[in-house]
Amino acid sequence: MLLSELPNGAHAMVERVISASPEVSSITVQRLEELGFIAGEPVLMLRRGPGGREPLAVQIGETLFALRLIEAQSIAITLTETVGA
Repeated sequence: MLLSELPNGAHAMVERVISASPEVSSITVQRLEELGFIAGEPVLMLRRGPGGREPLAVQIGETLFALRLIEAQSIAITLTETVGA
């Protein structure tokens, strides 16, 4: 599953950061990893922008990030808790 598919309020664990499209360079992958999107880190999808689109507000640890959809599509995750669970 990709971070871009995670519903609002759901918790997940980062598996890895991948280059999901030609628009995502190795520099972007490296930047995401440096920001804390590394294997084993818990992530929470807080909310999406207007109309359920960009930006996506996600939390890693105590840090809040606003990601573009293409960046969120580059983060493979494992769902750990669903909304209302």
